Amino acid sequence: MSVRTAVSAVSAASLALLLTACGSDTPDAKPKGDNDAAASASAAAKPDVKALTAAELEKLVLGQPDAPGYLVKKAGAADIVNAGDVGADKAACEPLAEAMSGVSTGTPGASAMRKAVQAKKGTAGSPDDVLNALAAPVTAVTLGSYGGQGAQQAIGSLKAASTACGEGFTVSSSGEKTKVTKVTPLPLTAGEEAVAFTVVSDMEGTPFTSTLAVFRKGNNLATFSTISVSGKVKGLPQDLVDAQAAKLR
Repeated sequence: MSVRTAVSAVSAASLALLLTACGSDTPDAKPKGDNDAAASASAAAKPDVKALTAAELEKLVLGQPDAPGYLVKKAGAADIVNAGDVGADKAACEPLAEAMSGVSTGTPGASAMRKAVQAKKGTAGSPDDVLNALAAPVTAVTLGSYGGQGAQQAIGSLKAASTACGEGFTVSSSGEKTKVTKVTPLPLTAGEEAVAFTVVSDMEGTPFTSTLAVFRKGNNLATFSTISVSGKVKGLPQDLVDAQAAKLR
């Protein structure tokens, strides 16, 4: 399966291709303890926050030296899905559909993407080693930068989706439709705010489990969509999350 979308049909051949490519706040009239008031004050204090450029993001996005135990490469044109090509049958679930597809949720000014394949373990060249490689988790790492309060709004929409989409929704991506049957929140601590989920999809009657992690640091949003040809992802790629967070400090 290509990392173009976390819920399209899985293909061992596509995974094999991946492996070979190796200031001060302005007060307002609301009480100080109100979170909405704090967010509004922050927005008023920083109206001209600008997104980083694509070139700047390329220096900040996760790279091979940052991820021992992984094969990391820059995403190619075939791996990148345009936000306009991803949708959901429930409007509140579109942010989740975008993030699952490796798209920076909302309206980033620029984004950069990497593919990280967990290095295989076993006897080199053995049949078991090849099977292990094909079943290795693949994570689409997308770093997006936003102007104004765009990053806060994007992660806010993902938090809202965790409630609205828990019992499932249908994803449409590049003309294909896939049924997500369950979305379960996972704990994640990273950046200034973070969300994470286990996502179960229906692949021709067979459950397909993937994970999604997103954190915000300043006006940047890092997204990690992890899949496996086996249809089973056991947990979040915490080492990748930590490595990306370290580059944004």
